[in-house]
Amino acid sequence: MSLKIIFMGTPEFAVPILKSIYESENKILSVYTQPAKKKSRGQKIIPSPIQEFSEKKNIPFRCPEILNNDKEYNYLKELNPNIVVVVAYGKIIPKRFLELPETSFINIHASLLPKWRGAAPIQRAIMNMDQETGISIMKIANELDAGPIMQYFKIKITNNCNYENLSRKISNLASSKINEILQILEKGSVIFTPQDHSKATYAKKIKKSEAKINWNDEAKQVIAKINAFHPNPGAWFEYSGSRIKIIEAKEVNGYGEPGEIIDKNLTVACSSNAIEIVKLKKEGKKILSASDFLRGCNIKIGTLLNDS
Repeated sequence: MSLKIIFMGTPEFAVPILKSIYESENKILSVYTQPAKKKSRGQKIIPSPIQEFSEKKNIPFRCPEILNNDKEYNYLKELNPNIVVVVAYGKIIPKRFLELPETSFINIHASLLPKWRGAAPIQRAIMNMDQETGISIMKIANELDAGPIMQYFKIKITNNCNYENLSRKISNLASSKINEILQILEKGSVIFTPQDHSKATYAKKIKKSEAKINWNDEAKQVIAKINAFHPNPGAWFEYSGSRIKIIEAKEVNGYGEPGEIIDKNLTVACSSNAIEIVKLKKEGKKILSASDFLRGCNIKIGTLLNDS
């Protein structure tokens, strides 16, 4: 017996999970995703990665601006899915949807709940220098990411993890487990465990203003920010009127005034220890190694980078 599935998701993170369901024996009745948005200077309209995948595979999809209306409720009710799988959709599921008697709503969240509820769990885990993260399979409740947990799958956060590669690892982990999860749900022998709400922490949406490097932080905190914000929005500093993003850096021993260039390798002092910049990108330019950057930009030892 195959399950009737509706999938709700938007970013690239959700695509491998939808792909796994699509390639299984289960039937995808419809996909919900965020509406296409205008991006770039030319204001070109770009569909979400989930919409692009759905179009490619001829899966019916919907992109409502507002989910909580009679049209969408009646559409979902008429399709009568067994399970709605939600992965980084970006909209709150209305209470009356959750009350449909024959439909279960399951969310795949990229943290070990109740830690890092909210919009940016992967970035916040990296910034917090957590040792592990993972995915939580939970029943959707009215409160954000607060539903009871069906299962956890854990993954280590190593020193070379940034948002880009850790997001990919977590997404691939979820895609490898989703059909196993659906089989368990189909059998109906699931035990959901309530979260300990007293231990909840919140992963607020990333603001671009957070990406500016504060050299008064410890070196390990600066490295964590660089990793958490790679590739977007990119952790940056200002020098000679230009915004420069750090693509890659490592913590090294070194001392000086915070923000001071302390050697010829483009090593910058922080409040504790220092970071050696490996790759960086000047605004509007291509990514360069530190040595290539220094050939075209004569930053002298003792220079203070702008942290105002």
